[in-house]
Amino acid sequence: MHIGQKLTYSVFLTLFFSAFLCTQAIPVAAADDNGIAASAKEVQPLTAGDMAPRFTVRTVDDEPFEFDPENLDAPAIIVTFRGGWCPYCNLHLSELRNVVPEIAGMGVDVLFLSGDRPEILYSSLKQETQEDIDGLGYTILSDANVDAARALGIAFRQADSTIQRYEQRGMDIAGSSMKNHGALPVPAVYVIDETGRITFSFVEADYRVRLPADDLLAAASEVAD
Repeated sequence: MHIGQKLTYSVFLTLFFSAFLCTQAIPVAAADDNGIAASAKEVQPLTAGDMAPRFTVRTVDDEPFEFDPENLDAPAIIVTFRGGWCPYCNLHLSELRNVVPEIAGMGVDVLFLSGDRPEILYSSLKQETQEDIDGLGYTILSDANVDAARALGIAFRQADSTIQRYEQRGMDIAGSSMKNHGALPVPAVYVIDETGRITFSFVEADYRVRLPADDLLAAASEVAD
């Protein structure tokens, strides 16, 4: 092979392998070391068929509440929301009043997990929402430490500029998951059977989109006693 041919061949191989390497997918970490994704669109949530995780949240009295999928007394539904400051969360909680009592009557536990700290779980909700759910036995728990959100794979990092904007608007986020950890949960719904397996999941990065009440009722009926 002549020198010119060798040079041409060498250049060809270099360009070929460079193009090959550029087309290969470069792995990107979906979450940081704390299990928090960089954005709502990058979360990697658990889905139907997965076993539900164990996690600990807090009651309104700031007592620990452990969710143990291996020792459930009844099927359970987990509904996560960002906090009482979120208008879309308030609308969803109000809408679900139409089915939560019926679901509870089926023998299915319904747990609402909020990013708010324990002492403002109810008081942070809009007055209209408080009136809508009053007397319906809503169990709202605090996931201000994002323990549940990380276990479910739905925790994501909130931009500092957004947090500052919320504070400037006078929103009470002190001690919340957003203030303490710079993180929020993607609003989600999980239906879990008595064996601890997830039978239905709804996770939507767009916080304005929520699961309709009728769809929740239908999913609950599949695991009811």
